[in-house]
Amino acid sequence: MKLWGGRFTKPTNQLMDEYTASITFDKKLAKYDIQGSLAHVEMLKVCGIIPAADADKIAEGLQIVLEKIESGEAELSEEHEDIHMNVEKLLIEEVGAVGGKLHTGRSRNDQVALDMRLYLRDAIGTTIQLLAAVQKSLINQAKANLDTVMPGYTHLQRAQPVLFGHHMMAYVFMFQRDTERLMDSLKRVNKSPLGAGALAGTTFPIDRQFVADKLGFDGICENSLDAVSDRDFVVEFLANASLISTHLSRLCEELVQWSSAEFNFVELDDSFTTGSSMMPQKKNPDVAELVRGKTGRVYGHLIGMLTTLKGLPLAYNKDMQEDKEGMFDTFETLKGALALFAPMIDTMHVKKENMYAAVKNDFSNATDLADYLVGKGMPFRESHAVVGQVVLNCINNGKYLLDLTLDEFQSFSELIESDIFDVLTPETVVNARDVAGGTAKRRVEEQIKQAEQVLDSAGLSEL
Repeated sequence: MKLWGGRFTKPTNQLMDEYTASITFDKKLAKYDIQGSLAHVEMLKVCGIIPAADADKIAEGLQIVLEKIESGEAELSEEHEDIHMNVEKLLIEEVGAVGGKLHTGRSRNDQVALDMRLYLRDAIGTTIQLLAAVQKSLINQAKANLDTVMPGYTHLQRAQPVLFGHHMMAYVFMFQRDTERLMDSLKRVNKSPLGAGALAGTTFPIDRQFVADKLGFDGICENSLDAVSDRDFVVEFLANASLISTHLSRLCEELVQWSSAEFNFVELDDSFTTGSSMMPQKKNPDVAELVRGKTGRVYGHLIGMLTTLKGLPLAYNKDMQEDKEGMFDTFETLKGALALFAPMIDTMHVKKENMYAAVKNDFSNATDLADYLVGKGMPFRESHAVVGQVVLNCINNGKYLLDLTLDEFQSFSELIESDIFDVLTPETVVNARDVAGGTAKRRVEEQIKQAEQVLDSAGLSEL
């Protein structure tokens, strides 16, 4: 007989048991379920709802059940549907009928919402730490490449030279926004739903705030209907995870491009690449490709959760059992990607000479020629047209700007003087962008300092 089977005259169909059971995946919540139960039973004791001796016996039994689950000794069964019923069944086997008092004043509806909030609170903390480790790796590469000039791109066309360190720092700030979003979400995750019961609260004189304090929550969910039907916090985590995955995927795309023979800007360490079963020369950026690929998987879980919720009336519905697998898989997918990313970036070899050669053989200094003419008094729109003609002439004659003679420059504008050859060097072009947030070396050093201060203030700099 099921623990809820008092009004039923037949056992459930075995196929139904298999189809509706969630124990195969919600067993991940075991420690959180027992953590919540320990706080709940202590509250029942303090409030005088169950005798102190019974509460103590239940608490001892729960600790034993947790040990048996974590050691693999306990058998979790589909017959008992989910982690809540399995824990309660194991508890009753351990301490006898008194274990049945544990569920006084609560429902699986508020219980599962509690478990998921506890799980996500830990998952968010882990994700923040892993993000900090990735940021640290990117900062290290930025520091090591404060003099490494590379082509900057728009539309994947050469645009203006930038420091490679500047490029790395762009991702540091992306991941910082991700961290801030995760930290902000905690104030919505970290509220206790326990005590909401099935949907309307409970007739027992419970103390919801006691449980919330015991479990380290900032407060309680204010409305019992909302408490059991709310999965906004799951959606928010999935959305935040999707943005993190987007940022990882963008960097992965660049790593794949940069490590190709066509770019040849970086080489990923052997320990983060694979070979071909047929072609012995191959070195494939599989980690970067797979992280890029798994981004679609994370997006899918977000869309799936939104779709599940969109037509549900209040309060709890069995559809909401679908909230867990996507959440679990998203966290595991993200955790794996971030854990690999930090050492992959740390061990990446940057081919500075190839980057510099690429910058010398393009027209990414053309804007500086236009700005030079503006500095001599020419209106920018006119200087833009003049430089366009200079570039066209170079293309037609197989030259770049620094290949021109002073006479050739002056054939387009007499305002150009001999100092133009210094103005158009890659180093000068980069350091001319000496504005806050720009790519000049000292501005990149400012960005590094700012990012390190943020990590320091959050206690994450040593990761």
